[in-house]
Amino acid sequence: MPAPMDVLPVWELNLAGGNDSNSTDQRHLEIILHLEWYFFRCGLQNEGITQTVIPMNVQFVKQMSASPEKQGRKVKSSMSKAYDAIIVVSFGGPEGPEDVIPFLENVLRGKNVPRERMLEVAEHYQHFGGVSPINDQNRALIRALEQELAEQGPQLPIYWGNRNWDPLLVETLAQMKGDGIKRALAFFTSTFSSYSGCRQYREDIQRAQDEVGAGAPEVDKLRVFFNHPGFIEATVSRTEEALSQIPEERRGQATILYSAHSIPTVMAAGCRYEAQLQESSRLVSERLGEHPWHLVYQSRSGPPHQPWLEPDICDFIRELGATGEVKDLVIVPIGFVSDHMEVLFDLDTEAKDVCQELGINLVRAKTVGVHPRFIRMIRELIEERISGTSDRPALGKMGASHDICPVDCCLRTTEKPR
Repeated sequence: MPAPMDVLPVWELNLAGGNDSNSTDQRHLEIILHLEWYFFRCGLQNEGITQTVIPMNVQFVKQMSASPEKQGRKVKSSMSKAYDAIIVVSFGGPEGPEDVIPFLENVLRGKNVPRERMLEVAEHYQHFGGVSPINDQNRALIRALEQELAEQGPQLPIYWGNRNWDPLLVETLAQMKGDGIKRALAFFTSTFSSYSGCRQYREDIQRAQDEVGAGAPEVDKLRVFFNHPGFIEATVSRTEEALSQIPEERRGQATILYSAHSIPTVMAAGCRYEAQLQESSRLVSERLGEHPWHLVYQSRSGPPHQPWLEPDICDFIRELGATGEVKDLVIVPIGFVSDHMEVLFDLDTEAKDVCQELGINLVRAKTVGVHPRFIRMIRELIEERISGTSDRPALGKMGASHDICPVDCCLRTTEKPR
């Protein structure tokens, strides 16, 4: 195993900070996080590694966090790095009827999802001509971000790579390598922490880097933004637009349902997905005034015996309808950055049908998509990471999320990483 100094970019950490104890502790923490990532990459993140190996490196950590003069070398400030590109990392989707089954086979490979469920979802896509809206949504987002960066900086090229369909991550990283890109910042089109929304994307990137081989660009991800002012403000704006479509005399009594993709409960136990969704929903509702609101889930796809997060949105709407008290309903797809197939079918088709059956007036809020405040937020996150600033805006009680994910972050199950 190579020594830490051979692989860890410790010279790019905050080694040149002030002399106060807080900044020293911060530098120690940053180096430990990089050490944990190093052990993860080397396959050493088994049980006990943080109890044995990390403490053995305390002296190394303290030595490396000494002043640059004592180390006899120059260093960059804080966590700042030089990046030469942005990559938008997303889920992918079919662009024609012939793509649907191969795409879904990519999505479900290695997952315990019945084939009957896959064919059912395939029908959802065929209902829209076999074309997922996510691709055009991502193209629009990239165009908007390109304009934002051109006008405000930093002026960096933007690439796009998907997990499940063209352009695939391995193809994009190979292109970036050919273009001479050395280090890129990744924006995941996923707002909340979960295996599929965070860790799996990091695993996808690692596999793509391994396949591209020597010279593949380094990729660092931007932090999760569920409580960033930009995301909250854009979601509030979209929700206000939806509420404005309800007659003024009934608007104040409208019920708001915040909807997100359900995940298996065993997966939810290994991340902060539920807590982050609750916090985002609360932060939005606080800014909207006195509206009753609930967090609901949609789009479960596992076998019937496997517990997933509940309540299901359609079941919950039926419960509301049974009370006879709800006349107007606003659905906010807070768990989705753009209008995925799950939004168009599960909300605009299935949930709408249930509301019509019950005589409830339904308005679905737009996803944040290319809302100007959301696009500006992406730029702010890019600038934040490049500069290494300690000014990391976050609303509410949970604080700004980490930049570097711990080794046990967003596990697929509650098992420890191996």
